[in-house]
Amino acid sequence: MAAKTLQGLVTSQKMNKTVTVKVGRRTKHPKYGKYISLSTKYHVHDEEEICKEGDLVLIQECKPISKTKSWKLVEVVRKGES
Repeated sequence: MAAKTLQGLVTSQKMNKTVTVKVGRRTKHPKYGKYISLSTKYHVHDEEEICKEGDLVLIQECKPISKTKSWKLVEVVRKGES
């Protein structure tokens, strides 16, 4: 089974070797049928510390690295404006 990959936006890079990535998704409400925008924040391991706030990144699920980190950085898709 392949590891899960997601694409999201870096919102914080204040920790050592860790970035916070916000991943958005749209889902349909079960009763009313309206589409709702939801988002989830993940702590992602960034070994080389190459990410900056505003970057669009691709992340992949991995074995737990710490209490809150179980995702790793695969690549920076697009650099943010600085």
